[in-house]
Formats: sequence, C-alpha cells, structure tokens
Amino acid sequence: MSVFERILPRGLYGRAALILIAPIVIIQLVFSTEFIQRFYEDVTSQMTQGVVIDLAFLLDEIEASPSLDAARARVVPLAQGLEITLTLPAGPDAPTADQRPAIDLSGDTIMATLHERLPQLLAVDLTGANRVVNLRFDSRFGPVQAQLNRRRMSAANPHQLIVLMIFTSVLLTVIAYFFLRRQLRPITKLARAAEEFGKGRTVDYRPRGAQEVRAAGRAFLDMRSRIERQIEQRTLMLSGVSHDLRTPLTRMRLALSLMPEDPEVAALQADVAQMERMVDEFLAFVRGDAMEGSELADPVALVAAVVQRSGETVRFLPVEGTPELVEMRPQAIARAVENLVSNAKRFAKRIEVRLTFLERSLRVTVEDDGPGIPPERRDEALRPFTRLDASRDPNRGAGVGLGLSIASDIALSHGGTLRLSDSAALGGLKVDLVIAR
Repeated sequence: MSVFERILPRGLYGRAALILIAPIVIIQLVFSTEFIQRFYEDVTSQMTQGVVIDLAFLLDEIEASPSLDAARARVVPLAQGLEITLTLPAGPDAPTADQRPAIDLSGDTIMATLHERLPQLLAVDLTGANRVVNLRFDSRFGPVQAQLNRRRMSAANPHQLIVLMIFTSVLLTVIAYFFLRRQLRPITKLARAAEEFGKGRTVDYRPRGAQEVRAAGRAFLDMRSRIERQIEQRTLMLSGVSHDLRTPLTRMRLALSLMPEDPEVAALQADVAQMERMVDEFLAFVRGDAMEGSELADPVALVAAVVQRSGETVRFLPVEGTPELVEMRPQAIARAVENLVSNAKRFAKRIEVRLTFLERSLRVTVEDDGPGIPPERRDEALRPFTRLDASRDPNRGAGVGLGLSIASDIALSHGGTLRLSDSAALGGLKVDLVIAR
C-alpha cells in the first residue's frame, strides 16, 4: 500500500466527502488568491495614488510658502477641503515608524505606494482607531502630520468578503453532506445486508435510493432468495437420502447382530459402522448450519461441554479476555469444535483447547502433539474429501476428509475463518477457529 493510499480515507463517506470538499477548497484558494492579488492590491494601489496626488499638492504648497504661519494659513484650509487633517508642525501622536495590523490584506500595498510616490514621507501608521491613517512628513518647516480616513485608500472591511465566502462554503458543504449521506445510506444498508447474509443471518432490507442502487438491491434480494431456496431444497433432498440409506443400514446391522460372532461378522459390523459414520459426515457437510437459527449463546459453556465429552486426553485451558455472550449458531459451533477435537484425537495423545475473546472476534484454538500438517499442504487439507495420508483410510477408523472442511464452512458462515499453523506449545498442529462478534 502506497503512502497516498494510506492517507486516503477508506470508508465510502470519507471518500465521497473528500471528492466533494477537495474541489471546493481548491477553487476557493485559487479564487481568493487571485481576487486578493487583482482586486485588493490593484484597486488599493489606484486609490492610494489618488491620495498621493492630494498630499503631494499640499506638500508643494508648504514648500512654496514664505513662512510657517503663511504655510499653515494657506495649506490647512486646502487640506480640510480634501478631507485631510493637516498639523504643522506635527503633533506628539505623529508616527515615528511604519506600523500596520498583523492581519491587513492591503496595508503593505498602501505603505509601498506612499513611500514610492512621496519621498518626504517618514512614517505611516495604519493602526489608528476608526480606520484613521496617520502620516508623518518632512518639510522645510519641520515635521508635518497628516491624518485621513482609510476608506480613501482601500475598500472598507476587505475581510468581510473572505469571511462570507468561507461561511457560505461551510454551509453549502454541510448541506451537500446531508444530501450525500442520504444517497449513500442505501449503499451502506445493502452492504450490511450482504455482510449479515454472509454470516448466515437474514436481515430486513428494502431497496432504496437512486435507480442504480435500487437495481443492485433487487438483484441482491433475488440472489439471496435463490441461495436460500437452493439450500433448503438441497437439505431436504439429502435428509431424504440419509433416511433412505439409514433404513437398509439398520437392517444390515440388526442381521449382523443375530449372526454368530466371528472375525468376518466383526469386519462386516465395522464396515456398517463406518458407512453410518460416512453418511453422517456427508449429511453434516452438505447441510452445514443453514437450517439453524442464530442466537446469543455462552461460548465458554459450549466449548467446555465439548471438551468434557471428548475424554481425558483433551484439556480446556483458562479463558483469555472477558467472557461475553456471542451471537452464533451454537449447534454449528459445537459441531465445528467437535470435528477439530475428533481430528486431533486420531493423531495425537495430548490436546489443548483455548477460548479467546477479542475485541471484534471470538477465537477457539485446538492444539495437539501429533505429526501436524506441512505448510504447503494446509490449503489442500481444508478441501472436502481430502485425506493427506494414504494410510489413514476409512477401514482403519479415520474420517472421510470432511472434518476440517465442515469447520471451515461454519467459520465462514459466521464471518470468520479457519487457520492452520504449527503449535509452539505442543509441537503438533494448531487450528484457530475464528468467528466475528
């Protein structure tokens, strides 16, 4: 996974919000930058140049006056007509250095234009109250102070447009998010219904949303109905086949029990028992857990009961995590654990069963001290009707290669998985049956 993929949100809501918000933010940044540069800077520069003409005129009149009093008498009335307050000589509040607010979109442009066009300018103060610009000039009669309103140099409250733009963007983003959420909600409900069906649970679902989402929802419902119908038909058919097979097997077993005991009769009885076991395993494989209802059950009591029925060679280790009730098909989970323990008992003398409660899953671990399964053949071991060792044939009491496959199907139907690995504690095979919580 690349760095870019790790940064991107993984959920549908997050990605849709990113697709919605990212273009808006980029457009706003580009527009704001270009607008500030073209409008505020250019317009401010032009307005300031108009003020520069008035100030240059007043400074020229001061320089042309024969005395300070004559300059004051001539220039001050002219300045008032130009809406400029002129103080000659400068008062104590005249600035001595350039000052501007920390956040001023047009302050730099104003000061740069004034200094460039007015060589006599000594200092500019843009921090005055009521948007008053305070200036200090040099003249032949000493420092001169000029005060005028900021609105003559730049647009009033330039930040208001940006604030309004940001507020409008946030408002439209929130509105768009709610509309987007309304469109995405049917997709999340469809995903949840599909996920629950994958775990063997059927939840109520009605297609909603856009036309394409409704079409996908109807296709899902049709698919779910076909699968449920096929499972039911298969289960009913195989239940009938099992019943038909059990009847002649029962007659054969009864006939053998009435015959004199000898090695041939004992071998035939073993064959009949093996055939019954094969029928049971075939039926358990094809039936799975489709006909069982899901309910809240106690995994600790369930696994403990399986271990207790399995004999002294199986040990139940202390539970890890906080025990809780878990939604499951208890008969199916018990069948899966029994299959794992039964497989281990065929090839091992010591077996340990551990139950671990994780945050979002439940794990049942079965370890043994048997020969184990090579890593390269573990995927093959999960396939139906697979017997890895040719010597483990049905005539010697082994199964028909369905134990691990049945356990794997039950784990998958509970939204989990079945993992095979090496046992670090006992040296044999370690099987983890993981189901979702």
